[in-house]
Amino acid sequence: MSYKKFVLIAIIFFMLYLSCAQSESEDRKGGGMDIKITSSAFKEGEMIPRKYTCDGDDISPPLEWSGIPNGTKGIAIISDDPDAPMGTWVHWVIFNIPPDMKGLSENIPATTTLENGAIQGITDFRRPGYGGPCPPSGTHRYYFKIYALDSMLKLKPQATKKDLLKAMEGHILAEGQLMGRYKR
Repeated sequence: MSYKKFVLIAIIFFMLYLSCAQSESEDRKGGGMDIKITSSAFKEGEMIPRKYTCDGDDISPPLEWSGIPNGTKGIAIISDDPDAPMGTWVHWVIFNIPPDMKGLSENIPATTTLENGAIQGITDFRRPGYGGPCPPSGTHRYYFKIYALDSMLKLKPQATKKDLLKAMEGHILAEGQLMGRYKR
């Protein structure tokens, strides 16, 4: 075998190796895997019932999910409103939800640490726990974004959305979202 053929074969094997390594990395970090998140209170794109807003009981809506990949160590949820006049408004930050959970019931207590070990961070209402839609006017969109993570996060209960996003970098296995609307 000539030297040129040997080098060419080596380059081909190296490129195949890189392609496989990249594919494996994508599989570990999401690679198109989606989590389906739903609520029995409202469907995708529909109006969020008043009960779950500042005009009602201001309690968290029930959420259910499926499609959590193997290897998930914790789940995180961020709920926010990108239509707020001063920029995106954060309504909920919750993380270290056990991976075997299939959802959250309505009216999650507004405590920093839940019985199951999940931690609630600080919202733009400057408190832990869920804060419901409360737009100053018009119709706003509210996203409930879920993340399956390959590790539990070492964040304190005072963590903000920004802290959570930074801690999740490189640890997201899969994600999904549910969007509801509310109008005043």
